[in-house]
This record gives sequence, structure tokens and C-alpha cells, in this order.
Amino acid sequence: MEAEIVVDARGLYCPIPVLRLARTFRLARAGIVARLLATDPAAVEDVDVFCRERGHDLLESGRNGDVFFFRIRK
Repeated sequence: MEAEIVVDARGLYCPIPVLRLARTFRLARAGIVARLLATDPAAVEDVDVFCRERGHDLLESGRNGDVFFFRIRK
């Protein structure tokens, strides 16, 4: 199994977490999976919209304490 790319956006506010994810995906090949970590609750909706509009697959999302996590396939 290939390692995931981790995008650590903890402590950053909207829209920076999704912009960091978008930058990561611009440089990555199709099929790569990224794990986004964020503490801004707005990231929940932002990631959903980002995936729908750009055609990425939201594989998993959840929360561990104050950290939201998302697994997204390009």
C-alpha cells in the first residue's frame, strides 16, 4: 500500500486548508490519496465542496478531539 501524502493545516483558517490541499494535488499524480488535518470547523464543508467541484473522492472524514481529518483521492 502506498503511503498517503499528509497535508497538515492545523491552526490555519478558511480557506487555507483547502488551498494547501489544492496545491498538493496540483503536484501529485492521479490516484494519490491525501490526508488533510485541520482544526477549523469550516474545513468540513470546504472539503466537501472542493471534492464535488473538482471531481475528487472523499474516502473518509472524521474528528479526533479538535482535529478534523479527511482522506481524499485525486
